[in-house]
Amino acid sequence: MRGEEKTGKKVRRGGGTKNRRARKAPGKSRRRDSFRQGRNLRSLRHRPASPSGAQKPRKLVPELTMTGRRPAAQERTGEWFERLVELQARLRAADGCPWDREQTHESLRTYLVEETYEVLAALDSGDDAKIAGELGDLLLQIVFHAQLAREAGRFDVAEVIERIHTKMVRRHPHVFGEAKAKTAAQVLKNWEQLKKEERQAENRGKRDTEGFFGPAKSAGPQNDSTGEGGEGSVLDGVPRTMPALLEAYQLTRRAANVGFDWENIEGVLEKMMEETEELRARLKEKNTNAESAEAQRTQSGIEEEIGDLLFVAVNVARFLGADPEIALKKANRKFAGRFREMERRAGRQGRKLSEMKIEEMEELWQEAKRQR
Repeated sequence: MRGEEKTGKKVRRGGGTKNRRARKAPGKSRRRDSFRQGRNLRSLRHRPASPSGAQKPRKLVPELTMTGRRPAAQERTGEWFERLVELQARLRAADGCPWDREQTHESLRTYLVEETYEVLAALDSGDDAKIAGELGDLLLQIVFHAQLAREAGRFDVAEVIERIHTKMVRRHPHVFGEAKAKTAAQVLKNWEQLKKEERQAENRGKRDTEGFFGPAKSAGPQNDSTGEGGEGSVLDGVPRTMPALLEAYQLTRRAANVGFDWENIEGVLEKMMEETEELRARLKEKNTNAESAEAQRTQSGIEEEIGDLLFVAVNVARFLGADPEIALKKANRKFAGRFREMERRAGRQGRKLSEMKIEEMEELWQEAKRQR
């Protein structure tokens, strides 16, 4: 019959009418592809068999009820995440990238820290393209570590996602449960209590004690004390391996979340003045004992007072809602910018800063401050 053309099992008449397969609902194929990708991601999970050969029962993940069609953006997210996971697995394959194949959890630590700081720099820039790019670099580090663990039969990226999903549901009982929290302060207080309960469960052996890089040490650096009645401390989980500024911030933030804090900023500033005076007293001791056997002990005391002063400075930042690490980073950049401007001004005079008197450098500094 003229004008008829068989297409699959359907017959198209008139030549200009699209077949039913082409008239399916928009997005249907993408939803089906997304489902297959999600299934593939779940199939990546490595679940070691029990000694008897049967798999261990799996604890169900709290499910959030979703109704209606999935938004196109959500499908796109799943599609690209799946591609990234598959890409990293391909790079680690026998015929993949030599550099990727050589990496270990330990060798990637530097890049993890580096990418984190680059994200912070991008956030400061306010450039959306930079922020998106640096967040992608940081996400790759997570996928990379998960791929290494999958190859070792320990866990995979699906378990990483499942764990954080489960944790977020568990730690938001005021959203997904019956608990009440009307303010952010109440949320933080509940959060710390829930974390404490989780650590207690771990200490009772309810969870595997295997560490990220192998069996956990018998006395971990962050668990050197217990709370009331032998219970875990709210400070547990703050590693000593953190940079000192960040460690101080985390310690005081956790203490403040359970109510151990100054009533107002004036109390913190008074504490800073107190620590400053104690440092002055130590300096007087140093001048008095400069030639005596007490000099070394006095120097140790000075270091201790400097530490106390820095610790209070961190509390000032925290109390005022500022991140001390970011605040100090900005101060560093400000100083560097002004100092370089001093160097440029001295250079225009045909001189170097090292050749100038302190009064001349101070003048250049004030000029740089006015410009920047």
